Amino acid sequence: MTMRKRVLAGYAAAATAVTISAAVWALPAASQAGAAGGSAADTMAANTSMTAMGMSAATGTLTRDIAAARIATAKYATNLARAKAAGYKVITPMMPNMGIHFLNPKISGFNLRKPQILVYEHTSSGWQLGALEWVFPAMPKTPPLPNATFGFFPAACHYADGTFVPDENSATCPKKAPHTGAKFFFWHPDLTTLHMWVWYPNRAGLYSSTNPDVAPFNKG
Repeated sequence: MTMRKRVLAGYAAAATAVTISAAVWALPAASQAGAAGGSAADTMAANTSMTAMGMSAATGTLTRDIAAARIATAKYATNLARAKAAGYKVITPMMPNMGIHFLNPKISGFNLRKPQILVYEHTSSGWQLGALEWVFPAMPKTPPLPNATFGFFPAACHYADGTFVPDENSATCPKKAPHTGAKFFFWHPDLTTLHMWVWYPNRAGLYSSTNPDVAPFNKG
């Protein structure tokens, strides 16, 4: 086999692996639990669910979306320093069953390959990307992803060290963080949020705002 053929074969194998991984992420939450070692009943329920869905077009589309999102953000999966170099800045402390959020203020709107926010878990071995997140000023009339569900984040003043203070009025944001003295970063109004847990399994579902499986990292 020539070098060119070996390289192409390697790319093909990598693409197949990403697609299979994405397909697992696209399964319903119950199916993910079965795959992760859940009970026989969980697995049977998941299989029944998958049969009922009949590998619908929506599932196929979601699988491709997840694969695309994972390929685009793989460079950040265990490399927070690279994410920071790309412009992502901390905007929250550790939020229980979620993670620590990093926002890229240069990114606006929904772009599957360029998430506005990266949600990281601080594990004993380093930083692990858990979820991608996008925010909207109101509930989208058409979900940007198949069967997407949404969360909510109240208006708040954010500071350079990741602390924030809920506040409906930008004019009343303290110039410095009340408890840490950190410099003011930005304010935002009430936001609709969309999480996509493509880098850490979530038994609560792909789009759930919280993830019980990251509870071990809640101490940050």
